[in-house]
Amino acid sequence: MSFELSFEFFPPKTQEGTAKLLETRQQLALLHPKFFSVTFGAGGSTRDRTMETVLGIQRDGFEAAPHISGISSTRQDIQDMLQVYQSHGIRRLVVLRGDLPSGEVTASDFAHASDLVAYIRELSGDSFHIEVAAYPETHPEAKSALQDIQHFKQKIDAGANGAITQYFYNADAYFQFVDQCQSMGIHVPIVPGIMPIYNYTQLARFSSVCGAEIPRWLSLRLQDFNEDAASLRALGLEVVTNLCQRLLDGGAPGLHFYTLNQATLISQIIENLDIQ
Repeated sequence: MSFELSFEFFPPKTQEGTAKLLETRQQLALLHPKFFSVTFGAGGSTRDRTMETVLGIQRDGFEAAPHISGISSTRQDIQDMLQVYQSHGIRRLVVLRGDLPSGEVTASDFAHASDLVAYIRELSGDSFHIEVAAYPETHPEAKSALQDIQHFKQKIDAGANGAITQYFYNADAYFQFVDQCQSMGIHVPIVPGIMPIYNYTQLARFSSVCGAEIPRWLSLRLQDFNEDAASLRALGLEVVTNLCQRLLDGGAPGLHFYTLNQATLISQIIENLDIQ
């Protein structure tokens, strides 16, 4: 396979969820991903479960990349986490500012992801490969697209090795974003984040929070199929497969799937790709 795959999980809350995630991971491992990443809940709400999931993946012989969030984390928290991860052979991190729990305003030693990247480099030098977030359709809190790219550049200048984007369904947004980044001297790999379409209501809720745009034509068609799971799934499979194909044909360095701890649809998408 001429491009790299990676898959994001969230840490399960129950034994049933843990068993399901193991099954999902085993299925996706057949696709030979570069790494599996594990999310870090708002305000550090899943910190222990994130670490437990990451270390389990690593023990099973796969490269694991924990998400590390600056929100609600102190410098000592970060130092302690890095020591644990280094001692277990973790060498890749996904570093984010993170989100506050709903309704909370919590002080943090890291106001921006660039601050956290810089601190990790200060503590550990080049011990970790650091991925950060990028927003082809602009971060919802940014005052302008230009300001958003400037903030992204600060993360790269602080020491990030690459980026994973927020999901999107408009390939042109990704290609234009990459071109703008390159014109501003940003030359790290920017891997598109891919969200399979499982359910319209869920997707609309996610998108309203993170600022990802669902094209109007797609939104209306998905709404038409909201009570017809098979038709919605077929449409989603076609749309996301075509998106991935166009991204790879256009030179994207890889694909990072937001799995929602599910594997079957992703396996079908990758199986349907025309890979030379």
